[in-house]
Amino acid sequence: MAKQPHLLIEEGDVHETAIIPGDPGRVDRIADLCDDAELVAENREYKVVNASYEGDPLTICSTGIGCPSAAIAVEELARVGVKNFIRCGTCGALQEGMEIGDMVVATGAAKEEGTSKRYEDAVYPAVPDYDVLSALVDAAEANDEEIHVGPIVSDDAYYNESDEFVADWEAANLLAIEMEAATVFALARRKGLRAGAICTVDGNLVEGTQKGADSDDELPEKAKDNVERAIRITLNAVVSL
Repeated sequence: MAKQPHLLIEEGDVHETAIIPGDPGRVDRIADLCDDAELVAENREYKVVNASYEGDPLTICSTGIGCPSAAIAVEELARVGVKNFIRCGTCGALQEGMEIGDMVVATGAAKEEGTSKRYEDAVYPAVPDYDVLSALVDAAEANDEEIHVGPIVSDDAYYNESDEFVADWEAANLLAIEMEAATVFALARRKGLRAGAICTVDGNLVEGTQKGADSDDELPEKAKDNVERAIRITLNAVVSL
């Protein structure tokens, strides 16, 4: 098979399990907690690194922001042999009392984005694989980590999340909002692959807090600290898979 045009990888370059953060910088942060990290390719928003954790091989690949670029990553990784995808990212909380730094494991993602709808009707569910979902929950519980487990929403329009949208999502008891999971879940299901997602809360839209609002950095300090906890949960889930 030819080299993939965006990730610049081919068969044999990657492992069966991939952790897929949005931020290329988080690829390095995950790799720092692993062994034998080696850069495979880097192009545009995509950075691909191979590593191992407790002896298990894995690939780490950034997807950039949003479902269109995440779909490219999933498509190209799947074509060269990846079978398990775990999104490890950030999200905005949609329920009162959820704090910056809290972690959310998604049981499904509402399709407030356009990419998955190019693959299938919106009525088809965007849900994680049960084994991956269970591995994330079990890994958190084994380390005595508190997590929220429930449905989230994936949205395309970061700067157009109006009060009306937020109120409706809150009333539906959706836990959080992010920008990639719905397409990752839908594509994996359609291809007979496995996917899941864990995200760290970086703001609370219901309470009026948003990442970057009170700092020169994108993420609040507590979210930065707890991203590492989410990464460790993800890595332990990889081992159990």
